[in-house]
Amino acid sequence: MNSDNIRSFQINIAQTELDDLQARLALTRFPQKEIVDDWDQGIPLSYVKELARYWREEYDWRRCEQHLNRLPNYLAEIDGLDIHFIHIRSDNPDARPVLMTHGWPGSILEFLDVIEPLSHDFHLVIPSLPGFGFSGKPAQRGWDVPQIARAWHHLMTMLGYERWFAQGGDWGSAITETIARQNLGGCAGIHVNMVAPPPNSDDCENLTDREKKMLSRLQWYYQKEAGFSMQQSSRPQTLGYGLADSPVGQMAWIIEKFHGWSDCADDNGLSHPEHVFSRDHLLDNVMIYWLNNAATSSAHLYWHSFGNFQVDDFNLPFGATVAPWDICPSSRRWAEKCRKNIVYWNELDRGGHFLAMERPDDFVREIRDCFQMMTL
Repeated sequence: MNSDNIRSFQINIAQTELDDLQARLALTRFPQKEIVDDWDQGIPLSYVKELARYWREEYDWRRCEQHLNRLPNYLAEIDGLDIHFIHIRSDNPDARPVLMTHGWPGSILEFLDVIEPLSHDFHLVIPSLPGFGFSGKPAQRGWDVPQIARAWHHLMTMLGYERWFAQGGDWGSAITETIARQNLGGCAGIHVNMVAPPPNSDDCENLTDREKKMLSRLQWYYQKEAGFSMQQSSRPQTLGYGLADSPVGQMAWIIEKFHGWSDCADDNGLSHPEHVFSRDHLLDNVMIYWLNNAATSSAHLYWHSFGNFQVDDFNLPFGATVAPWDICPSSRRWAEKCRKNIVYWNELDRGGHFLAMERPDDFVREIRDCFQMMTL
């Protein structure tokens, strides 16, 4: 690394913060039980109570903290803001750099299970979004998707990478596509595991069976799931008071999405997030938000960026992996209307929105297969 603005970073949460969490969990006031037998009204009260009990009595944050601190963590000052990132240098002399970006309500923890296998072939740069995790919180307007894309280009330049690939899902997908659209000279190609934009009315003619399922999934998302984004894009401050004060509120707000956006049904059709994610891994991700008081600062990204999306095409090579249980799955036929330089496309039979965390082996294979089709 060649910049004085980059410094090593260690996570060290004060014990007083953990004690405060314990006290708040003990004083939780729970709401009325839902009046349905499933998740249709939101995360069930019985599951929330069990998670809260486990969080207070058995969960160990220090385990997660030690795991993260075994990785090389850094802070880089960019445009006056500290950006936290993990930087893994591969021992492979032919390794190529890849920048990987998470979204909401995820974090860098989404990538923990793919770091070791991917580092055999790639140098990995994994930043926390501004206002998320251990990155700084923007205190002024401007930190929208294009600003973050420019900051990520600057980060890769600071690390000495002249040419590199970019990957992302959720907000990471929007930022990654914006990096390609800006085309500032560093990025050589991109891969996303959430494809935007959605199909138009013409795309919905003569649907294949797979496309019918995709359209049904998209309609379900807008009818039952998308309300969170309207709240976070319009009134993030108001929402933040409740989430910043109640750890159970923050937990429920996040883990509901890991249920609804994941391929987590068992052979009997019963859906539960712990069918694909461990309880500790779910709470680790919640802790990234709770310990950094990031409910409002992470929601600000919606306020900054919603309604300002660009969907224009770009010239850089484009690769995509589509999981059937993502919130907006797309067919290649739909995507080709607005993405002309598709060099890699694969539609999986399993998996959802948090692909790297949910199906790490599939994610690793997809990244390798995609970037084998591209040159620096």
